[in-house]
Amino acid sequence: MAKPIKVTYIREGKEHTVETEKGTQVFSFMPGFSLNGNQLVAAKVNNELCSLDSELEYDCKVEPIYNNTREGMAVYRRSLCLLLAAAAHKLNPNTRILVGNSICYSYYYTFDGEPIDADKLKTEMQKIISQDIKIKSEYISWEQAVELFDKLNLKETRKQLDHMCKSKIHINTIDDFSDMYFGPLVLSTGALQVFDLVKYQNGLLLRFPKTKSPSILPPFKDESKLFSLFKQYKEWGKRVNVTSAASLNELIAQGKIDDFIDISETHQQKQISEIASQIVKSKKVRVVLISGPSSSGKTTSAKKLALELLAMGYQPKIISLDCYYSGRDKTPLDENGNPDFECLEALNIDLLNQNLVDLFEGKEVTIPSYDFHTGTSYFEDKNKMTLKDNEILIMEGIHGLNPKLTPKIPDDIKFKIYLSALTQLNLDDHNRVSTSDNRLIRRIVRDNNFRGKSAEGTIEMWPSVQKGEELHIFPYHGNADAILNTALDYELSVLRVYAAPLLRRVKPTMKEYSEAQRLLNFLENFATVAPTEVPERSIIREFIGGSAFNY
Repeated sequence: MAKPIKVTYIREGKEHTVETEKGTQVFSFMPGFSLNGNQLVAAKVNNELCSLDSELEYDCKVEPIYNNTREGMAVYRRSLCLLLAAAAHKLNPNTRILVGNSICYSYYYTFDGEPIDADKLKTEMQKIISQDIKIKSEYISWEQAVELFDKLNLKETRKQLDHMCKSKIHINTIDDFSDMYFGPLVLSTGALQVFDLVKYQNGLLLRFPKTKSPSILPPFKDESKLFSLFKQYKEWGKRVNVTSAASLNELIAQGKIDDFIDISETHQQKQISEIASQIVKSKKVRVVLISGPSSSGKTTSAKKLALELLAMGYQPKIISLDCYYSGRDKTPLDENGNPDFECLEALNIDLLNQNLVDLFEGKEVTIPSYDFHTGTSYFEDKNKMTLKDNEILIMEGIHGLNPKLTPKIPDDIKFKIYLSALTQLNLDDHNRVSTSDNRLIRRIVRDNNFRGKSAEGTIEMWPSVQKGEELHIFPYHGNADAILNTALDYELSVLRVYAAPLLRRVKPTMKEYSEAQRLLNFLENFATVAPTEVPERSIIREFIGGSAFNY
């Protein structure tokens, strides 16, 4: 008789330990499929996210995951994506439906082939939901996967198999449609009640709920400027024939990545040059305000913009808004009683505005400095500054687009730039590359290289960073005069070299282990590119080091 295993599970906030047979499914230890109106969608087994029908094979701790958590909502969204793909296949197996960018709690999809009517597709999805079909999870051989994805017309997914040469491939299936997803899904289609599908632009929006309100859909707010940027970038990707991790991996395998790196860097620099031309054309701009979320490349973008302005005969001066932190003793506290450095009130707004007014009147000012170790603001004579007629001030920081930052400065002398690391790459037909994941991996690498922080340390703080972005950055991107995409389509192949070893050090006993494993699985989709291939003035150098710029 096989030796039993010991399982510790959480029920009603308390831990219980029992012995059971190997092969017992995870949901056997769950307190129920709903809690306080929230739906059970997955579980953590020794801090690794698993589907509810996973079989337990060793001593472990099991924790329920509900759809009102960040990880639970990610499971829900992935499952919705499979449901949409399965419904589209039923209606027209010859049409490919391709995932695109995220926009206001929605994923944008386009068609390769004859478009499918949104209402018909939604009706088919609802029909599959009403049937409560089990979502099968299984492994098949590599050869079977090749044959399957050829048959299902999943071209990019099939191409990616040439890079993922594993003896077995994990697939998920609804009825006669199968696909690859990089994370667990819900048990059955009946769990996917909250969604909408609407026509948008040349495609569709698959709408889903917010994490904190999983039972309702939020109002849709059109992010037309960001969508327009993504659309332009996606068209560029098609022209250079690199639209997925699969096509990028082909270039790397063929030894053609050097040219693509040059093309990508040149394309991005062209966008910066065009923004510089906009600034010069206005003839009134005295201050450029650059904002963007964490790890969007604000510092390097400011320096690259300064070079473009220099080439046009101007003398730019760069200031970081971090210089204007008031000091730890004057910083507002968050709901947990910790200093909230993300809020606007953490900055000395009065001093900032007085400095700007004085500079634009031709007076000399002393720009403050901030010591992050002691949490104090101080002044040095070396930071005295004046602003001549041909000099433009560039200020970068997370609050750059907030109108409350510079209320005393006339709008006509301000030029506002929003940065977004908005990659146009997909992993394959139905798996997208998240902008947030891109930035998180950038930050993991930078935090380790320059701040000595572990991957688990960065992962632990990331939810609070995202919360600050939602409050203080994203609501103001519509105020931008220009949007710059700072993503480079080859960067994840470089960042993998640095990030993967750091993520592998996250231990299974740590609560960050699940996220570390998810990011590792994600990075496995990208063949590696040597860091020596990255140009010295690339934005990527802000994260991996070796930049020609001084930071």
